[in-house]
Amino acid sequence: MVRAILTTRGLRKEFRGFTAVDGVDLAVAEGSVHALVGPNGAGKTTLFNMLTGFLRPSAGTIDLDGRDITGLPPERIAGLGVARSFQITTLFPALSVRDHVELALQARTTLGWQFWRSDKQTRRFEAEATDLLAETNLADAAATPAGALAYGRKRALELAVALAVRPRLLLLDEPTAGMGAEDIEGTVALVRRVAEGRTVVLVEHNMSVVKSLADRVTVLQQGQIIAEGPYDEVRADPRVITAYLGANDAPRP
Repeated sequence: MVRAILTTRGLRKEFRGFTAVDGVDLAVAEGSVHALVGPNGAGKTTLFNMLTGFLRPSAGTIDLDGRDITGLPPERIAGLGVARSFQITTLFPALSVRDHVELALQARTTLGWQFWRSDKQTRRFEAEATDLLAETNLADAAATPAGALAYGRKRALELAVALAVRPRLLLLDEPTAGMGAEDIEGTVALVRRVAEGRTVVLVEHNMSVVKSLADRVTVLQQGQIIAEGPYDEVRADPRVITAYLGANDAPRP
């Protein structure tokens, strides 16, 4: 059996009496693409935020490759090889695509997120930045300000920034949200490519994307896991069909 690189046990999050995540036991296999799906309000983003340190669990534990990371702040978790993207783009509009990636590469060093850099410091990251831009299909936009990019390419840049920290575990929060069909197709191909040699956890509403990418799917409803397994098995589960019944984002092949 493939070992789990990320596990949770009894994970719970309460907000003033409201339970958003309720006793979640999750195991993400190393080297897999694992999708978290469910109707709106199912607890997916709350779970995501606990996994990455943006929310502290009310109860339960989170284990990363044998280490308890429960309640650690985001920067500590990132330092252990975890990177994430956000549903809403978080870029600096005036900075070029290359500047974004070089700053992210620099952040791994003792220089941190310094915007004042000598030419010598910049050249340290030039080759690796070029490789990352090529990997994420952004080589032709290296000098373009991030604010001038089309939406799909902004998401690709966020992915390049996340990859710059050399993550073992990459978490993607709705990577195709707001995209048209053409951008979705390109993003799926990009995620599939960067997933090679890494573990990916993604929250995604588009079930065609989940079908294309995920090795395993976990379905949440009202903060609890109601089904888990391969896409075809999960999609046919009566509990999943009931959970999605009447929802605009109901599972489709």
